[in-house]
Amino acid sequence: MGVVRRKPLPPKPSNLAKTWLKAFVEYAAGECHLAENTVAAYRRDLTRFCQWLAGRSIPGLSIQDLGDYMGWLHQRNLAPASVARHIVSLKVFFRYLQLEGVLEDNLAELLGSQKLWQRVPVVLSPQQVDRLLEAPNKFDACWRRDRALLELLYATGCRASELSGLKLNDLHLGDGFCMCRGKGDRQRLVPLGVRAAEAVRAYLELERPELAVKRASPSDRVLLSYRGRQLRRERIWELLKRYVQRIGAPPDVSPHTLRHSFATHLLAGGADLRQVQEMLGHASIATTQIYTHVDTSRLKKVHRRFHPRA
Repeated sequence: MGVVRRKPLPPKPSNLAKTWLKAFVEYAAGECHLAENTVAAYRRDLTRFCQWLAGRSIPGLSIQDLGDYMGWLHQRNLAPASVARHIVSLKVFFRYLQLEGVLEDNLAELLGSQKLWQRVPVVLSPQQVDRLLEAPNKFDACWRRDRALLELLYATGCRASELSGLKLNDLHLGDGFCMCRGKGDRQRLVPLGVRAAEAVRAYLELERPELAVKRASPSDRVLLSYRGRQLRRERIWELLKRYVQRIGAPPDVSPHTLRHSFATHLLAGGADLRQVQEMLGHASIATTQIYTHVDTSRLKKVHRRFHPRA
């Protein structure tokens, strides 16, 4: 009597989705050469999508199903910007699945992206910024580094990840500028003010050498941890929160708050919107225009100067 061989069971839809996600992440990093942070964001968003799938098959999804997914995200109290980013991640993932022949149509393209800015970003006043930048004191470990860190955040408008990746050869203190590498590895020149340059120079001369020797192979990053490693962006957040608490500023202040403050204060001082766009590294000026709504003093100034009955 012959042995009856059973056909292997097809993989579960949830396992297939994870397999496709892994292949997509490798494709995005290896073939598309996307920035590490961008790939990490896609992975986080799409892992959440796989969690929602819970046994559903991606090729069998309808636009109504995707609408339910959006509702599921809202139920988790995600910020509007986070929901919008999840939609973008899903669109890119489904586009990849089209290329692989898994999907015929990209239903995610029918999802309406929310406006990324549904609330005006919080900014600090110049007085609050001054107090924050002076918050690190001699009794703090690595206080010169922390002052340099805060000065760089405000002077350049860099994101925390950009500051973490800043290299020694990106600094041109004598000429008063530094080279920042933003999203998609796009490079931009950003001027450095006198105070920021002085704080960075003091750190480089008096404190960084002591941190660098703690590693057998010294890092080429500007900002180093107590053990001589590259200062992670998560640690930059933690340090900023410490000094925010010290001066009694709002607890939701983040590195991005200093980026918002940088742009808003530039516009308040009369900077051109295109120049601010270039310094922030925004691909579209529409993203930069949010700061014209933040800074009402600039609008009043323009009105007083140009309106005949102001």
